[in-house]
Formats: sequence, structure tokens, C-alpha cells
Amino acid sequence: MDQFAVHPLFGGELHWYTLTNEALWMGVAILMTFAMLVMGSRSRAIVPGRMQSVGEVVYNFVHSMVEDVAGKDGLAYFPYVMTLFMFVVFANSLSLLPMSFAPTSHFAVTGVLALLVFLSVTVIGFVKNGSKFLGLFWVASAPFALRFVLLPIELISYFVRPVSHSVRLAGNMMAGHAVIEVFAGFAAVAVISPFSVMAISAMYGLEVMVAIVQAYVFTILTCVYLKDALHPGH
Repeated sequence: MDQFAVHPLFGGELHWYTLTNEALWMGVAILMTFAMLVMGSRSRAIVPGRMQSVGEVVYNFVHSMVEDVAGKDGLAYFPYVMTLFMFVVFANSLSLLPMSFAPTSHFAVTGVLALLVFLSVTVIGFVKNGSKFLGLFWVASAPFALRFVLLPIELISYFVRPVSHSVRLAGNMMAGHAVIEVFAGFAAVAVISPFSVMAISAMYGLEVMVAIVQAYVFTILTCVYLKDALHPGH
């Protein structure tokens, strides 16, 4: 599991303020997001270039996702959702480059992202709805006696959201890279080397798809949680 180890960039001991390979690749993901959405579209050309075209496609895709899932009220939080999607998709994709690092394979990264989403939607829920937000846990459509059974279930399912939200992303990214590493270990054996190379190529293609799909899943779950905060009675 050496490929998931966090190392200081300039040697020395590892502290909370130390610049590491993980911080480096997260910074690269942020720079790539800035380059696509800000630098790539700064000309605002009527006939867009390649970078602006890609940025517009991604913008429209995420915009439609937020509106379809969270409603028009959710568009007020579109910049946050868009930034989250772009960071995750670039962090996932960059990790497939040789000698790179997968920051989203670490629960410390995905856990913070999921916790920020959880705290944000909870605050939004109480600010927008006040005490009515608690109606999210009281299933009014169920029979009265059954509501008391469903109440602890709803509470538990709500508070485990950051765990499931983060583990899903980190687990998928870690598993894919680990499988590629296992197949690469057999590449040195002459008899099975061709099969190992084919397996690595197939897994790499799958991981390209997983990098995008997992960013989509992480983002759409954020939109679902945002919908619950904005419309707890629905």
C-alpha cells in the first residue's frame, strides 16, 4: 500500500503544517479547476474554443443536476456544488497519471469534504425552515405508532451520512488503484506478463470511468442532502 503513503515534499518529519505529496496533488486539482472554469472561459467567445466548450458542458451538466434534484431554490448553492464536483473529478483523474497521488483515496480528505457538506446542509435546513427542519425525522405519512419506530432509524441514517458519503468515494478510489498495483506485480513474470498487461489496461480504462462516476455520485448525493434541507417535508 506504499502508493497511498503520505510523504513530506522536502523531507523532515511529518506535521500537520508540512507540505506533502497529498497537498501537492490537491493543489494541482484546484489549479486545474481554476484553469478550466476561469482561464478557459475568460474570453467569453460566442464561438467557444475547446477549453471553454468543455467548461460550458460541465457547467450546464452540474447546473441541471442541482436544479433537477434540489429544485430552483438549490441553484443559490450551485457555485459550491460546482466547485465540489470539479475538485473531486480532477483529484480522481489526476491520480491516474504515472507517479501521481490519489488524495481522494484517503478518508482524511473525503471525510472533510463529506463533513463540510453535512454541516452546511444542516445549517441551511435550520436557517431556512427553523424547527420545521426536524420534520425530516418525523415521518408524518406513516401510521402514528410506527412513527416512533422510524424516528431513531431516521436519526441514525441522517448522522451516518458523512461516513457513507466519504467511504464510498475513498473506498472506490483505493480499491481500483490497489487492483492495478496487484496486476502490475505479476507483470514481471514472463509467462503471465501479457495477461497482466491486458488486465492493467482494462482496469485503467475502468478507473477512468470510475473517476468520473464517483465524482458524479458524490455530487448528486450532495444535491439530495441539499434537497432534504430545503424541503424537509417532501
